[in-house]
Amino acid sequence: MIKVGIAGIGFMGMIHYLAYQNVPGVQVVAFCEKYNEARLKGDWTTIKGNFGPQGTMMDMSQFACYTELEDMIADPNVDMIDVCLPPNQHAEAAIMALKGGKHVFCEKPISLDPNEGIAMAQAAAESGKMLNIGHVLPFFPAYDYLIEAKLSGKWGKLLGGNFYRVTADPKWLPKYYDMNVVGGPLLDLHIHDAHFIRYFFGMPKAVHAAGRCRDGNVPEYFTAMFHYDDPSLLVTATSGAIMQPGRPFTFGFEVQFEKATVLCDLFMDMPLTVLHEDGSVEKPELPAGTDTLPFEMEIAEVIKSVETGKKSEKLDGALASEALTLCHRELESILTGKTVEI
Repeated sequence: MIKVGIAGIGFMGMIHYLAYQNVPGVQVVAFCEKYNEARLKGDWTTIKGNFGPQGTMMDMSQFACYTELEDMIADPNVDMIDVCLPPNQHAEAAIMALKGGKHVFCEKPISLDPNEGIAMAQAAAESGKMLNIGHVLPFFPAYDYLIEAKLSGKWGKLLGGNFYRVTADPKWLPKYYDMNVVGGPLLDLHIHDAHFIRYFFGMPKAVHAAGRCRDGNVPEYFTAMFHYDDPSLLVTATSGAIMQPGRPFTFGFEVQFEKATVLCDLFMDMPLTVLHEDGSVEKPELPAGTDTLPFEMEIAEVIKSVETGKKSEKLDGALASEALTLCHRELESILTGKTVEI
């Protein structure tokens, strides 16, 4: 049984906690929350996000509760620290936990600075503990279907794809547009697609992006085109926040193979759809579950990594660092108007 301490009782801390309840071989035994005393005492009613359940009242008597991360790391009953803190605190918390002899599961992005991501991976290597980064997108059934289709080769060559992820302005998140704290839509939303693009298509050789910025240098809404050695491989992505509060959160894709095109929008009533070359349309059945199902699959992968001592291909820190680097190159392109080499 892997025993977990969750650092940070925010939306993702809550989602991870709910997901852990449905994963065998793991148990949440502790929480650390430094800035919100009410949540540490069980009042999660102010927690909200762009999907999933709202927070409720929690009985915290069953958990060890800490206000200092150092104290939770020192708890001998904790095997792994789940870092659900603001992104600018990820590196410090993860490195502290790794040096303290704990495995680390850190919510995305790995950090805000690619160099910190490298330092986290180095700390994991030196400690002999596992570092997994919570990029959950490959575990959504529709995206997993894409991965399996590519691996099977049943539809021939991969020709390209378009990915999108757009939401209403998340006014409930303080400092959302601070590039030194959260990172705005680029590092909060789009990095999901940047990670999947890197994993699915490989690392591009260059990127050209254009967008609308807030305060001069924080991308608010943008589109990127990724360049590969094969000029026929066309990959684009759009992401951002829309000012109108009625705008629902949507994300999805359209991916083209030689013999089929696969479409999906997870929040706009477009189920996974396959357009075949003979004109037929297929709507494959996907695993059903709650909003936390992809996170349950992700956590199961984390536990497997910890138990076997083998890195997860999808959650590896090096892959997460490359996704972060890709986002930083996109930012450079948006601000300069130039195509930027990766």
